[in-house]
Amino acid sequence: MRDATLEDLASIVEIYNSTIPSRLVSADTEPVSVEQRLAWFYEHDPARRPIRVAEVNGEVVGWLSLGDFWDGRPAYDATVEIGVYVKEGHRGEGIGRRLLEEAIGRAPDLGIKTMTAGAFAINEASLKLFERFGFERWAHFPRVAELDGADRDLVVLGLRLEENIPGREGGPHAETMGDEPVDEEVLDPEEAERRITQFVTSADELPGPPVA
Repeated sequence: MRDATLEDLASIVEIYNSTIPSRLVSADTEPVSVEQRLAWFYEHDPARRPIRVAEVNGEVVGWLSLGDFWDGRPAYDATVEIGVYVKEGHRGEGIGRRLLEEAIGRAPDLGIKTMTAGAFAINEASLKLFERFGFERWAHFPRVAELDGADRDLVVLGLRLEENIPGREGGPHAETMGDEPVDEEVLDPEEAERRITQFVTSADELPGPPVA
């Protein structure tokens, strides 16, 4: 895995566009162009908000982006929104898992303390992937999207990294990074309330991950 370059943008856009017809992943209803995504690409500073790509035999087969949370105001500097996309034909190979695992592991070096992600409630594959890494369902927005006449609920997931770095001593999943189910973290009421109150979001700004 490596940082994306401008030469990767066409592949990144192709992978993203491939998820649109399913109506399970993206809130876009029509394909986007490389030109439309240029500004988005340049907004991602590799030192703070990288776009990472996964390759197989020199071909980009998946990518992950870390974006500013909500409107990017300074108080949210340590919080990011995640998007993860995998190329058709390579889904189910663990590429999304590896991208997410790497992003969580690198987060402290990027100054990140909290990660958020949004997924349609119908997109169980994305929800399960994030929950496997300790993400919790922090918010549920009912019927906020409409795709081809069908209403979609949006689920917002979040992870506080100080207690949840995979593989770290005391962190969840330290010994269960394979395909086995992961036990849920048990929180006392005060801790649960603290985590919930840390989160403020806007459905209009969520990037909508998803591993299709």
